[in-house]
Amino acid sequence: MSNEDLELNVTDELLWDPKLDSAAIAASADDGVVTLRGTVGSFRQKREAKQDAERVHGVEMVNNELQVRILDAHRRDDADLRGAVLQAFTLDSLVPSTIDAKVMDGWVTLTGTANWQFERDEAEFIASNILGVVAVDSEIELVTPGPRAGDVKHSIKKAMERNARLDADGVSVESSNGQVTLKGTVSSWAEHDDAVDAAWAAPGVTRVTDRILVAY
Repeated sequence: MSNEDLELNVTDELLWDPKLDSAAIAASADDGVVTLRGTVGSFRQKREAKQDAERVHGVEMVNNELQVRILDAHRRDDADLRGAVLQAFTLDSLVPSTIDAKVMDGWVTLTGTANWQFERDEAEFIASNILGVVAVDSEIELVTPGPRAGDVKHSIKKAMERNARLDADGVSVESSNGQVTLKGTVSSWAEHDDAVDAAWAAPGVTRVTDRILVAY
């Protein structure tokens, strides 16, 4: 696929998403690497735009350089924004009470501890949806007992093999002291994400190093 065709397909996908105002988003492509530039009205829209681009066939990587510009009517002071984030956490049963948030100039930093990666992901997702947030950083520490490395590797490979969308033979797993490294090649971002999710779902995993390549 030519760069021009890939740019057109990504642009069409952004336009197709009713959650996005794509008028101020420009997409450029260079050998499978797509760069998004422009402005959006919320941090959630920035995340959505990246996910939309990753869905397009032929996209190997997305550089998300979109800037979040909050309308004056939606601006909130940091204390109010932190309160809104923490209130949203209390309403979500997947976010543990050990997670806290700091806010500076609309930039949210998540702190504290969690036992599972999905809890960190949920906290980041919830914070990113709060009106007025311009960015989210996660400094949440995973605290979980670590099983033997062989158990982790075996359980991750079995989870990959059960996944109908994932060619498990294309991904290798290395594990040591709760740290997992994934290597190999997959044919889509959906496969890539499923492999990473499978690794994070294994008990005792505290870190996943993603070295999987997406090749069409």
